[in-house]
Amino acid sequence: MTLEEALSLPTISVPDAGKLFFGLARNSAYEAAHRGDFETIKVGGRIVVPVAPLAAKLGLRAKIGTAA
Repeated sequence: MTLEEALSLPTISVPDAGKLFFGLARNSAYEAAHRGDFETIKVGGRIVVPVAPLAAKLGLRAKIGTAA
């Protein structure tokens, strides 16, 4: 997944968020999420990251609902 693709989605996985936005490996991304370093949402058994708040925190703009 590219950063451009991530910014067009409402949520992404914790490993994808960690890798794309912070350069973290899978386990480090889950540890950061557990510490509350970035916002997560639990949906059933999955934990996902809302892209818009994370992008805003980093000074990026999410492009949800727009053509890439």
